[in-house]
Amino acid sequence: MPHEERILVCKTVEDVHDAITTLAVRGAPAIGIAAAYGMLLGLEDGHSIKDELKVRAAYLSGARPTAVNLSWAVNRILKVLDAAASGDVLDLLEQEAVAIHEEDRVACRRIGEHGVTLINQGMNILTHCNAGSLAVSELGTALAPIYCAKERDLDIHVYVDETRPLLQGARLTMFELMHAGVDCTLLTDNMAAHLMSQGKVDMVLVGADRIAANGDVANKIGTLNLAVLCQHFDIPFYVACPTSTLDPDAASGDDIVIEERDPEEVTRLVGAAIAPKGARVRNPAFDVTPAVLVTGIITEEGINTPGSITS
Repeated sequence: MPHEERILVCKTVEDVHDAITTLAVRGAPAIGIAAAYGMLLGLEDGHSIKDELKVRAAYLSGARPTAVNLSWAVNRILKVLDAAASGDVLDLLEQEAVAIHEEDRVACRRIGEHGVTLINQGMNILTHCNAGSLAVSELGTALAPIYCAKERDLDIHVYVDETRPLLQGARLTMFELMHAGVDCTLLTDNMAAHLMSQGKVDMVLVGADRIAANGDVANKIGTLNLAVLCQHFDIPFYVACPTSTLDPDAASGDDIVIEERDPEEVTRLVGAAIAPKGARVRNPAFDVTPAVLVTGIITEEGINTPGSITS
């Protein structure tokens, strides 16, 4: 995407793992949903089903370690297995995977309904990466309030960070917003400060891959930059995510594992080399925004301050 749309059909747990690691499916809620279904692909009832699912849970959870929805979803499947006394165990597991999928649909709609109360007529909203319908079951997290504003005929404009190095903003968010008829403008990641200095950004709205107990937020690399800029220019900085993204086991952002990805994602662009051969590279996929820089966190349960979100 955005020039070609293809449907990828996963028939094995290995297919799902590969889809997650290569970002064919991405976005914290979406990879959790995919993993829940992936736990069951090709699974046959029998005495070794528990051992097989534990192996699959570890395998899938390791595909991308930062997004907590991944381990949360596979652990829900394991809990159903542990609680199953008799009957069609596979049917119970499938029902749980479907429930995870449906709950995300409902959560996204509620995130949108809560978040749209923050949006006023004529607002300019800046977003980062892709937290729309391509990253969840439908509607999105950070884009859900924007879609709800569109439904209510609010005249808004969205600035879209391109989101280097994989350009999820340029390829995916712009694709979504343009398809939905939302007024939007693409930016390189380093243009945000300039626009903010001119008073052209009223709010920043991003998603999240994991939120620690103290309210620290792990999201796509570059999110921290925006939060620091918002503090300087006195612009509200909101995070939108389902409650499944909250991780009470992580006391702070220091406890969140940050995924490091292939250096070639940085040294190459659209297949062409853009850096000298042998260049040393860092490629963290996420950064952590301290809770003190976050104005509020929007979940399906409402709008909360970071300090109260996991209490």
